[in-house]
Amino acid sequence: MATLSQLERSEISSLHDPEEASSEVTVLPGERLLDEVGDKNSSRREKGRRKDGGGITPEDNDNHTLWVDWEGPDDPENPKNWTYKQRWLITFIISSFTFISPVSSSMVAPASEQIAHQFGVQSTVIIAMTTSVFVLGYAFGPLLLGPLSEIYGRSRVLQCSNLFYLVWNLGCGFAQNKNQLIAFRFLAGLGGSAPLSIGGGVIGDVWHSEERGKAIAIYSLAPLLGPAIGPLCGSWIAERSTWRWVFWSTTIVDALIQLSGLFFLRETYAPVLLSKKAQRIRKDLAAAGNELQTPIKTIYESSKKLSWKAFMWTSLTRPFQLFLHETIIQLLGLYMTFVYGVFYLFLTTMPAIFTNIYHEDAGVGGLHYIALGIGLTLASQSNARYMDRVYIYFKGKNGGVGEPEFRLPTMFPGTILLPLGLLLAGWSAQHRIHWIATDIGIGIVGASVVIANQSIQTYVVDSFTLHAASGLAAVSFLRSLAGFGFPLFAPAMYAKLGYGKGDTILACVAIGLGCPAPVLLWKYGKRIRMSSKYAQHGMGNISQKDAEKRDRQEDQSDIDDLSTAQGLVPSGNTGNSTKV
Repeated sequence: MATLSQLERSEISSLHDPEEASSEVTVLPGERLLDEVGDKNSSRREKGRRKDGGGITPEDNDNHTLWVDWEGPDDPENPKNWTYKQRWLITFIISSFTFISPVSSSMVAPASEQIAHQFGVQSTVIIAMTTSVFVLGYAFGPLLLGPLSEIYGRSRVLQCSNLFYLVWNLGCGFAQNKNQLIAFRFLAGLGGSAPLSIGGGVIGDVWHSEERGKAIAIYSLAPLLGPAIGPLCGSWIAERSTWRWVFWSTTIVDALIQLSGLFFLRETYAPVLLSKKAQRIRKDLAAAGNELQTPIKTIYESSKKLSWKAFMWTSLTRPFQLFLHETIIQLLGLYMTFVYGVFYLFLTTMPAIFTNIYHEDAGVGGLHYIALGIGLTLASQSNARYMDRVYIYFKGKNGGVGEPEFRLPTMFPGTILLPLGLLLAGWSAQHRIHWIATDIGIGIVGASVVIANQSIQTYVVDSFTLHAASGLAAVSFLRSLAGFGFPLFAPAMYAKLGYGKGDTILACVAIGLGCPAPVLLWKYGKRIRMSSKYAQHGMGNISQKDAEKRDRQEDQSDIDDLSTAQGLVPSGNTGNSTKV
């Protein structure tokens, strides 16, 4: 009989009964461990437990399940325990993916008139659609890609999706008519949407709650700064070359980012990492001469035999379930819908403001996107400075227990800045006041957008930890529909009302939607989460790890209910595995 030294001690010691992980336990000797796992004729009556909750609990049943988890809170294989350098490298790579795709979304805006002239397009709606249809892909892509990342892992889905974006973005530069261009733009948007939903999940995988604010600040700045920088570059490229190089240039940059991801982007999703760990344990047991009778599964797996079809169906429909049943997603999604719509409305109308009202050429007019970028950057960095501090402050006042609602105070300034920026930018342009006043208003709008985006993304990640990708996909669905739709009606609205009255209407809507949202969630957010199936519940006196384990149990219950409904698991059959 082989001894424990023939196996990876760290992996064997992480086989445990998750539900009994907090009980007082004793260590089972290595030979006894392998005897009880590998010997077909073992009575399996002996029970082994460890004080850190990492033991095995064999029973009198050959079908008893042994569970694989992390080696305690300091396990170096846990992405949250990777080195600071590794975690920041992953954060910067993810942010780069999240940056280049939005650059493509708006970079074509200054070249839209050139495209319209070449393809003979007269409709202002079609002209605007060549820019905004890319964002329509952002609405539908995350609904598929977010859940797929929870099945196959973040890194694999992210890089395959980025390659899909790269191919179709390259194809846009070879489009021969408006229909091809619109179709290719939509497909590129589908692939480019992956970082917007998966990236937030990666941030949640590698950072603890009290560290997450700074990482979210960089990650959430990328998709907002990208659309501001895109038109700045696109205006000069279109003026000095051709609109086709607008697409080819972004393709070249994206290829470099893709290479960095291939070399340095590691998998971070815990269920996938623990699944690989379980496979290594099975392989090592077989190499040691033990014929495994006891199933070995991760704590994220069901003890029942769940078909791939059922699991796929559950994961792919989860964003819709979150959107239809989660008040948090509905409330924040509605506000982000408006904020994102206003943001893309500004991106597509700024060229007209500075060429028609201030009579600047396309290249100089594109420089005003710098004002938007300054507002985004300053707000991102200042908000990042205080986001974690505010969270830690309220956590200390709450007895050292963190709550997702502690992310909301930083959202309040954004709800006030948005209507102020709209009024200043709109009326300054209407009365042809010096362009610096219009730029200041635009910068304030940018600041409000990034503050709202950071606060909402962090709140969703903290509230829906294990299913952060699906939560962000649900929030981004309506947001991206607005990013597609707002630019289509903007020319008609401003032509009829003018920039002053048009932006005043938007400012009133911003006050009505934005100001109540953080107040309601601050007051009732915890109560809403307590009644939620997917959201992280109130922490009470339990640890973060125990809370996440409870979320996994509730999610597993949902999967089991689906399996029973589809006839995959007989109703009432709980199996013979140790309950998690």
